[in-house]
Amino acid sequence: MEIRDLYDENKRITGETIVKGEVIPKGKYYITVVIWIQNEDGEFLIQKRALRKDGKWATTGGHPVSGETSEQGAFTEIREELGLNLEGKKLTLFKTIKTEDDFVDLYYIKVKNINIKDIIIQKEEVEDVKWASIEEIKRLIEKHQFSESHTKFFEECMKFIQK
Repeated sequence: MEIRDLYDENKRITGETIVKGEVIPKGKYYITVVIWIQNEDGEFLIQKRALRKDGKWATTGGHPVSGETSEQGAFTEIREELGLNLEGKKLTLFKTIKTEDDFVDLYYIKVKNINIKDIIIQKEEVEDVKWASIEEIKRLIEKHQFSESHTKFFEECMKFIQK
């Protein structure tokens, strides 16, 4: 059972929690983290979601569990979904998007090249992983093979790295 903290409209923790899958009370929010991992060659580590999710390509993401900060949740998702421990690396929160029931924290991290063979995927969540160039991600978007919500997040990441 996954328990998440609830936040108010100003992203302040309320002390209330919710179990994953429960309806979010009106005026309350939870945190979603999305992490863009870029290597020295300018490629992004993307993952093909398990078919039970939607089978589309996306970047790493998820939800911090109760007691975790957004940043801690981001490192947890990287560790769980990819088997990578990147804690201690510089993780940059570059944008927060407020939706109807969550705050989506968009993170960026630059890493030394990681061998795909060293990645241990969480089979319940992830079917495949690869390094993809910006152009390749754009092609996946055009072919509707990239998550629609993560397409918006990709656009925000492009704005961030071009600054």
